[in-house]
Amino acid sequence: MYKRTGKRLFDFMASLAGILVLLPLMLLVLLVLFLSGINRPIFFQQRPGKNQEIFTMIKFRTMTNE
Repeated sequence: MYKRTGKRLFDFMASLAGILVLLPLMLLVLLVLFLSGINRPIFFQQRPGKNQEIFTMIKFRTMTNE
């Protein structure tokens, strides 16, 4: 019973709390990247996940071409 409902609820609540705690930091990083001259500070990348299923990852653009 715990494996079906308790773990799912715990995972959802923990991830929600993590997003709420880290959201101001992520917005600050986004602002700093934008002000440093990077036009599109966020990019999307395709990655293989579990069972080689492709998913889209959202990343900050922190590396340069230089």
